[in-house]
Amino acid sequence: MENQEITQMVKAKYAAIAKNKSGCCDDSCCGGEDLSNLMGDAYHQVSGYEKEADLGLGCGLPTETAFIRPGDTVVDLGSGAGNDVFIAARITGPAGQVIGVDMTEEMVSLARENATKLGYTNTAFALGYLESNPLENDLADVVVSNCVFNLVPDKTAAFEETYRILRPGGHFSISDIVIEGSIPENLIDHAMLYSGCVSGAIAKEDYLGTIANAGFEKIQILREKPIDIPDPWLREHLTPAEYDQYRSADFKLKSITVFGRKP
Repeated sequence: MENQEITQMVKAKYAAIAKNKSGCCDDSCCGGEDLSNLMGDAYHQVSGYEKEADLGLGCGLPTETAFIRPGDTVVDLGSGAGNDVFIAARITGPAGQVIGVDMTEEMVSLARENATKLGYTNTAFALGYLESNPLENDLADVVVSNCVFNLVPDKTAAFEETYRILRPGGHFSISDIVIEGSIPENLIDHAMLYSGCVSGAIAKEDYLGTIANAGFEKIQILREKPIDIPDPWLREHLTPAEYDQYRSADFKLKSITVFGRKP
């Protein structure tokens, strides 16, 4: 699929999630399997966690390794209903600001509604794409993102834009899904895999290389865990031949949380 086609497909999927206030792993995405513990990490003990803003779309806890300080300006890329924004806002305090950026109008509206309902005054939400971020240069002390860059077809542009909005000396903490080994191209480009649970993941070495090419330094993986997509979901969305191809291929899906610093 062309990049624009992929983006519109993903946008439609997440607009529906926002309208239904249901996570990625409902029947339309993951065959009815509850993958919240498989894909992501439990938020319920994290300070500032707001359950109503958590749609179960993450694959990590990027705020936990973001070294956010009181007074920081933080940007959450692909902010969804505001889950990580509100956690970061508790850390920055009233002297700081947390800005969420999302490409889906419905998600931005839902996040603003949640912020008003929950009484947050140090948050803002902007409509925009990671590849053409609407925020100004050198704005953020910290950037976080949770399982969103893998949905972006042009990851080079997304990381270049992340570099642009960070202040010199600023850093990011990004949770995402990557591949170790080689997954057949026809499967990674599969529409349901792209907008669902595998979500356009690329090879780990290519992912880290893209970050380095954008200019970041001190790049390191802070957390890493394997992901195994359950059989019911695969059998529902793949043909028998594709299922056999998927299971016999020599690759692993992993959730990673990556740190990088702008010089």
